[in-house]
Amino acid sequence: MSLRCVFFDRDGVVNRVPDPERYVTGWDKFHLLPAFVESLRIVQQRGFVAVVVTNQQGVGKGEYSLETVQEMHRNLRRVLAEQGLELLDVYCCPHLAADNCACRKPKPGMFLQAAAKHDIDLQASWMVGDQEHDMTAGHAAGCRCIRVGGEKTAAEHQVASMNDLPALLDKIL
Repeated sequence: MSLRCVFFDRDGVVNRVPDPERYVTGWDKFHLLPAFVESLRIVQQRGFVAVVVTNQQGVGKGEYSLETVQEMHRNLRRVLAEQGLELLDVYCCPHLAADNCACRKPKPGMFLQAAAKHDIDLQASWMVGDQEHDMTAGHAAGCRCIRVGGEKTAAEHQVASMNDLPALLDKIL
């Protein structure tokens, strides 16, 4: 039986984006959002798995290394496990936008990789992101989408902030 999944963008959804910097360059700058933890708990209670899909072009720009990103993701999984929560997987596109790779959102490559590896039913899955390219990628993969913040969106649902996401997930999952 295929898995139902909620895919989460990372920066701005899982963790706070540091200001004025655009990149989270190390674990010391990775600030987990409590609303994500609460959302993940609801996702798991409803029988969904969770996967993070994140563009990290700062790697391609030389701002930080892929090893640093992988270390942040290991630490994230450890912190979540301490709270009884789990991410099925984490996918990261380290390429520049100009590279035109298949994995960088708005393309659905990371979703398709996750679906093939973990037998995820993309039609029964959701994407949560804070940028419209997250919605484009989610829809291209066949998922329904939730946009956090922003303006006009193609997403099926939209919340004003991450603080509103747990209540929406509790209602629709």
